[in-house]
Amino acid sequence: MIRFRLVLGAALLGVSSFAVPILGTPAAAASVDNSDPARFIETLSAQAFQTLHVGSKASARGQFRSLLGQYFAVDEIGDRLIRRWRPQISPAQYQAYKAALPGFLIGTYADRLYDYSNAQVKVTRAIPRGDGAAVMSTIVIPGRNPINAIWTVEKIGGGYKVSNLSVSGINLVLTQTADFDSYVQQNSFDKLVSFMKSRSS
Repeated sequence: MIRFRLVLGAALLGVSSFAVPILGTPAAAASVDNSDPARFIETLSAQAFQTLHVGSKASARGQFRSLLGQYFAVDEIGDRLIRRWRPQISPAQYQAYKAALPGFLIGTYADRLYDYSNAQVKVTRAIPRGDGAAVMSTIVIPGRNPINAIWTVEKIGGGYKVSNLSVSGINLVLTQTADFDSYVQQNSFDKLVSFMKSRSS
């Protein structure tokens, strides 16, 4: 899973995917405008960075968990990552996977965000795609080369949610799917879930 960790470390400059209870952060939720694709990414990334400057790392993890649960297409992304294995696993294995995924992401990547707390996400344009859009952006980090990122957002319910992210041409969902596939082939699905639990926050 090394490829995905390296790429997502860059992707998380913008924010960070998956079903979790929404932890109480009403102020954060109120500041994210998901009525328009471009505005959605602008305000979501701004809110994510704001959490880095308030409170402890534990508090930031909680707020990121809330943002992930509310503004990412959790179920859809999670199902895509294990599409190959879904027909082969039991309902209990599937539920264990879904329960482990949010903690895995937060535990693996949250601390890395502190290395990029002075970065900015600049949205350049949004290209409509069906009920959603591809939102083009540039991640600007002082002293480093800008990073191009494309956010795939879909209209779900009353607003938009992130369903994928490409960073410097690397599709994160496809990369994570390949890493999960490789891990299950070499070990087992149950061991994948155990590994994910071990990385939880």
